[in-house]
Amino acid sequence: MYLSETHIQLRNMARDFANEVIRPVAGELDREERFPAEIYGQMAELGLFGICVPETMGGSGFDTLAYAVVMEELSRGYSSVADQCGLVELVSTLLVRHGTRRQSDRLLPDITAARTPVAYCVTEAGAGTDVSGIRTEAVRDGDGWILNGGKIWIHNAPVADLGFVLARTDRAAGHRGMSVFIVDLHAAGVERGQREHKMGQRASQVGELAFRDVRLPADAILGREGRGFHIMMDVLDKGRVGIAALAVGIVQAALEAAAGYAGTRRQFGRPISDFQGIQWLVADMAKDLEAARLLTHSAALKLDRGEPATKECSMAKCFASDAAVARTSDAVQVFGGSGYIRGFEVERLYRDAKITQIYEGTNQIQRMIIAREILKNGAEA
Repeated sequence: MYLSETHIQLRNMARDFANEVIRPVAGELDREERFPAEIYGQMAELGLFGICVPETMGGSGFDTLAYAVVMEELSRGYSSVADQCGLVELVSTLLVRHGTRRQSDRLLPDITAARTPVAYCVTEAGAGTDVSGIRTEAVRDGDGWILNGGKIWIHNAPVADLGFVLARTDRAAGHRGMSVFIVDLHAAGVERGQREHKMGQRASQVGELAFRDVRLPADAILGREGRGFHIMMDVLDKGRVGIAALAVGIVQAALEAAAGYAGTRRQFGRPISDFQGIQWLVADMAKDLEAARLLTHSAALKLDRGEPATKECSMAKCFASDAAVARTSDAVQVFGGSGYIRGFEVERLYRDAKITQIYEGTNQIQRMIIAREILKNGAEA
């Protein structure tokens, strides 16, 4: 078994937390579209934020596999809550890999303690999958910068204190003309637009941010000027492992719900679990769950060994998210008409699953990446 005793203990802790704290309120959070700050505070106390941040920098010091295990268990409770864990991990990784010691010392403790909600600010109206289309711009002003532009569909935009914003610093330089800035979202000139009302993962707050002549100090830049595109792309492999694990958690929850219902729901004088049509649905859910989990863990292990893993991370994200959508649909089918009614867990899981095919790179883009890596490097394992 490739999971160590530490991984198993961490998994069990996250599972217990999901069962006892997250799952009982998941339906309520979905209905109210509420940011559950109190749950995030408890997660921080357990070390479930900044999982891979070194202990010397205030994190838990675990590996990518541990992150995947935790994401799955939290998502099994409610994927919106797991999504916050993934966002904190992504931003923390940016700081660990590219921040100065002063930036890390100043920001990481409050981020991993859930005292400073963060936002990862890339997407714009004309720049989603095509990051090169961003128009947000930062220009030098003395020792600092002036930021102008806007971002849409930004996770945590309505509640975040701190934004990691990708902006152009050289219009003529293409990908080499972008930089990342750490922005106080309470600063003069920062405006928050409407909060979006989403189909699923409704406790994750998403909205718009506008920057109008926002003054930034010289040390607001993360990493080197002109390296912003590469810095943001640097964390995508790990981010895709996180979304894959989140999707696996959704499938796990759907399988548990469907199998439980099939054993108690009776038709024609027998439990519906006796019928082959239901058995095949459950079997398909189980086999895709196992395959998605193994793909996700395999990609995480490659990252932990320091090996190139772009293809494997895209495969895991693409397969697991496609499985989440298909198999939550199967779970709804097992429940029949009840599965289509608000208040049943499988109805929420079906809605929550869809976004996993879209964010962190659409699955169409994942297929392009997979094909590119194979055609560039050959199909050898």
